[in-house]
Amino acid sequence: MCGVCGEFRFDSNEVDLQTLHRMLLPLKSRGPDNEGVYRSKSVGLGHRRLSIIDLSDNANQPMVDNDTNLTIVFNGTIYNYPQLREQLIQRGHRFSSTGDTEVILKAFAEWGKGCVKRLVGMFAFSIWDDSKQELFLARDRLGIKPLYYSQTEKHFRFASNTQALLAAGDVNTELDAIGLHHHLTLHAVVPAPTTILKGIRKVPPAHYMVVNKHGKVFTERYWELRADDVDSQRDEEEWLHDIHVALSLAVERRLHIADVPVGVLLSGGLDSSLLVGLLAESGVPNIQTYSVGFEDQPEERGNEFEYSDAVVDKFSTQHHKFYIQNNEVMQRLPQAIGHMAEPMVGQDAVAFYLLAEQVSQHISVVQSGQGADEVFGGYFWYPLMQAENNFSVESFAKHYFDRTHAEMAETLHPDLISEDFTSNKVMQLLDDANTKNFLAAVLHMDVTTLIVDDPVKRVDNMTMAYGLEARVPFLDHELVELAMRAPTEYKTKDGGKFLLKNIARGLLPDKVIDRKKGYFPVPALKYVRGEFLGFMREILSSEACRQRGLFQPEYINKLLSEPEAFMTPLRGSKLWHLALLELWLQRNVDTAIAS
Repeated sequence: MCGVCGEFRFDSNEVDLQTLHRMLLPLKSRGPDNEGVYRSKSVGLGHRRLSIIDLSDNANQPMVDNDTNLTIVFNGTIYNYPQLREQLIQRGHRFSSTGDTEVILKAFAEWGKGCVKRLVGMFAFSIWDDSKQELFLARDRLGIKPLYYSQTEKHFRFASNTQALLAAGDVNTELDAIGLHHHLTLHAVVPAPTTILKGIRKVPPAHYMVVNKHGKVFTERYWELRADDVDSQRDEEEWLHDIHVALSLAVERRLHIADVPVGVLLSGGLDSSLLVGLLAESGVPNIQTYSVGFEDQPEERGNEFEYSDAVVDKFSTQHHKFYIQNNEVMQRLPQAIGHMAEPMVGQDAVAFYLLAEQVSQHISVVQSGQGADEVFGGYFWYPLMQAENNFSVESFAKHYFDRTHAEMAETLHPDLISEDFTSNKVMQLLDDANTKNFLAAVLHMDVTTLIVDDPVKRVDNMTMAYGLEARVPFLDHELVELAMRAPTEYKTKDGGKFLLKNIARGLLPDKVIDRKKGYFPVPALKYVRGEFLGFMREILSSEACRQRGLFQPEYINKLLSEPEAFMTPLRGSKLWHLALLELWLQRNVDTAIAS
């Protein structure tokens, strides 16, 4: 897990080392162990390293292969790299390191662009081919690792976060109307390649890009998830067995491919608890687990220690439990927002940020339960959508959209509102699933698009703010492919996540399996009152907010007058959404422009 950046110039100028170093500075937390730079006239690559596999200097990056004139910067982990390494050795390749970075480099030399189809893992990397004068970029199938870029007539730049691109300068920071519509409708999800800034795009999951010396960019999808290939031949017992085997393999892959210890972020929910149970089932001793809790509000508890403690007692894990008071959440919110590559409204973003700070003092790699709800049908809105019995955007929107298009017109400056971009996008994504089963299409959209820019992005950004690598077994692409073939009734049956609950039965305490689903809560960001209300009021009444003119004053005043009255269908605070977006712009975009 690391931070990468680079520049490819199309004019006659050489890459400026100072520009690379400005880009590397916002990436420092992603890779605290080493910094490296490669420059060759029109191209420059930068890397910040978090040492996880092959801890020696031989695995430092940028990594240059003089035999093939290829240079790589890589962020992520390839879980099948030992097998690929053996194949490449048999084909005559020689290795000077024992890690996965060099395996990607040799795989590209052997198989070209098609090498990405052979990689099992999470990755965002770029390879400079000096012979062809081409830059190759690729992102993993499910977008677990981020990869942003900006382009002008003079250059193409890429980085692991937007802050690095903004630090380099020469970025169009005008707000993108399509990105804003998505952000404020899909609770901060902005599907790739769009962002809320016109000058910054992102490589879509499961795609690679080739940039040539003339500035031409070629983009191609290399993997597709099928939603129309349902396997109705397997019975319930077969599905339980096959999912159990695939999930166990995914968990073991993410345990053994590391030269440092691997722990588990234990929320107390079914998903993270099941990871602990499967590790114990496979014979792993002394499992290290980590939980965090926050202050209660009258309407909602701020921790799930009752359930995480039950898992700890069951498996005798080496447990670390952290309790964080509201005043600390309040103080640290601006820092967390400063580490967001894009604004993220989920309550658990700051939770992961504060948890990562504590966990990183003990360990540098953890497993986390993100993806289980989307892959196995765990959210409360899935049955509601299924009950609509109508394949339409409306059947999705009424249970999911934060705002209707009419409310968007009430929210934003009129210049930023035209057509209903989000409804159009969702219809396209549902059609892309190529199935007549509405819930299957929704799950396909969730797994391939919505999860990427919501929980998965939050976990990456917030853990990497402290150089902590988070691995997500439920998003192992082979497991996801298998689960997508399971009939939808095995996902929504018995209140959702039927397959996972039954795999867990007898392995985990029943109280963990049968509990009401939790959402890693920070109640103070949902029920806005007291100092949190004052904090948001100050942001939305600031001079920067007024000058930006993004939101209509009447709408801001309406939310401030009754801050707890305006909630989204997914139970988020609309006031928090606005305050978060404005503060993100102030801390990231305004600061970059000023410098």
